[in-house]
Amino acid sequence: MKKPRIGVFKFTSCDGCQLSLLNMEDDLLGLVDLFDVAYFREATDKPLKGTFDLALVEGSISTERQREEIVDVRDRSRFLITIGACAVSGGLQALRNWASLSSYTHLVYPSPSDVHALSTSTPISDHVYVDFELWGCPISTSALAETLTAFLLGRRPAIRGYSLCMECKRRGIPCLLVSRGEPCLGPVTRAGCEALCPSYGRPCYGCFGPKDDANVESLMRHFQTMGFTAKECLALLDKMNSYSYRKAHLESRS
Repeated sequence: MKKPRIGVFKFTSCDGCQLSLLNMEDDLLGLVDLFDVAYFREATDKPLKGTFDLALVEGSISTERQREEIVDVRDRSRFLITIGACAVSGGLQALRNWASLSSYTHLVYPSPSDVHALSTSTPISDHVYVDFELWGCPISTSALAETLTAFLLGRRPAIRGYSLCMECKRRGIPCLLVSRGEPCLGPVTRAGCEALCPSYGRPCYGCFGPKDDANVESLMRHFQTMGFTAKECLALLDKMNSYSYRKAHLESRS
């Protein structure tokens, strides 16, 4: 039986989610047996050519050239899956969506005119149709393995859609929001990290992005009753998934 051709593509990102794929170790050997890894610049030097049964896309769209390239990737691919916060939510670099790009370039670069970037950093889904989104910063290797298995079996990946609070309850971790009055994003954040930060006594800061129908506005109001200002509450959202949290915030206010 012919192996499905898989391509792994990178746009604006830190490469962390691609490294999660390489860190699958023993499972990676099985992946090579099941797929024809036809394009993956992080691991091979094969040139980009032909079409793909599955494209894994990391990174946000931050330049005009990338906008053209993602359309080409979509045209070449039967299925397209975005992996990681940059691809599904614009990434940390999306903080510039509410700032002045020109002011940054003039402060940082000696020749700002050489910087050819869009004024915004946006998710892949803002530009092309995406078949499935795999959240996380970085993504979970177990979730990635489940996604690839689901593709081979022709079913939807069994990825959890509930909030991080469920993982805390399952692991018996005391609620930091209730017991210590700390501003934790767990109630509005999707599960996936096995409550890593709360297990070490640190509030969740949203690595896996807002869960479906997250009532961010309600949580922000609660933070304000705890003594935080509206500006401080907004700053809690402005990390690797700021673009999606802000959108969820606006939607829950309407």
